[in-house]
Amino acid sequence: MMFRDLHPNIKIRIITSFMTRVVGTMIFPFMAIYLSAKLGQALAGIILLINVFVSILVGFYGGYISDRVGRKKVMVVAQLITVVAFVFMTAANSPWYDSAWLTSFMMLIQSISSGLMNPAAEAMLIDVSTKENRKFMYSINYWAVNLSIALGSIVGGFLFKSHRFELFTAITLVSIFTLYLVAYVMKESYTQTAVPQKVNVFKDMAGNYKTVMKDKMFLWFCLASTLIVSIEFQTGNYISVRLEEEFTSRLVTFGDLFSYHLDGLRMISWIRTFNTVLVVAGTVLVTRWMSRYSDQKVIYTGFWMYAAGYAVLGYSNSAGLLLVSIFIATIGELMYVPVKQSMMADIVNDNARSSYMAVHGLTFQMAKILGAAGITIGSFVPSWGMALSYLLSGMLGIYCFTKVTGPLNKAVKKETKKVAAI
Repeated sequence: MMFRDLHPNIKIRIITSFMTRVVGTMIFPFMAIYLSAKLGQALAGIILLINVFVSILVGFYGGYISDRVGRKKVMVVAQLITVVAFVFMTAANSPWYDSAWLTSFMMLIQSISSGLMNPAAEAMLIDVSTKENRKFMYSINYWAVNLSIALGSIVGGFLFKSHRFELFTAITLVSIFTLYLVAYVMKESYTQTAVPQKVNVFKDMAGNYKTVMKDKMFLWFCLASTLIVSIEFQTGNYISVRLEEEFTSRLVTFGDLFSYHLDGLRMISWIRTFNTVLVVAGTVLVTRWMSRYSDQKVIYTGFWMYAAGYAVLGYSNSAGLLLVSIFIATIGELMYVPVKQSMMADIVNDNARSSYMAVHGLTFQMAKILGAAGITIGSFVPSWGMALSYLLSGMLGIYCFTKVTGPLNKAVKKETKKVAAI
């Protein structure tokens, strides 16, 4: 399987999201600093929090309407809103006009477009992929996401303060190019067979999500995803704080060549860098290597490696052991992510994929909340206790996934018997 063999819609989505994320990562991770300087830290926090909640709420409507009118129509409208938002953001950060308030309002508009876009785009990827190529598709997408974030973060740190207008101009041009591809090149992937002429939108939407929330296997999957992904968010929260406080500064020497002062902050930087390099360099290799084993073995082994690696990160202060641990955790992550994403595609109802994706989007937000909570909990619990909690979270995640893999395996066996009988 090669990238060129994927459906055109998949290639468009991966390429455009890569381009958008590269430039976006040069801007949006630094917007908290920008807004704090312009409007004050308290107000900046409120604005960013509102954006998150608006994106979640609109995501539910986006998932619902995408299952009613099709993916492409929703994506075109969402991308058009994005273009308008970025045009005004560029104007509000130009040499001729500077407005933090207009920038904030347009960030809110852009959050609305993201809420509309994401469920439709995720459902579209499932629509046009097959069971045979989904793991490859998700592994390529995962690789592209991490590479774009790495590139954007590095460049943004140097350019955001001095070239903010140029960065906003770049992301506006990328969004216009994306709008062209979505509107004129991308093909519709889903059409509802029967659409009611008159319907109470709120009542229909409530009934739609009530059906999703009754899907026990999907809810087990979401709970498992939340528990597993929340461990990763500890890197930027509790683990960073712990290493800054507990890691003993030391002078690392390389013979007579040079010496390097390694403290907690630099250690966490090395951990993140090592993680990113491994993901970028090893995604396709690990995916191909794991293709010879069953999905169940791969995902459970990956979960154990992931949880064990982060447990050591939550406790150890040995530089060598920390790097070995992030290596183990990252390999585990590369093993389970494509399988988990492919498994999700098998679970969701074909007639309500966008709605399922909207609900699944909550797992990421919940994982972020649990990750942030790790800082508070870690102020009362010793580091070995936090390490134990990561293992426990991993074990609970694995248990939740047994509630998913069991029924899925039964369904596959049942389908195989039907085919054999025919």
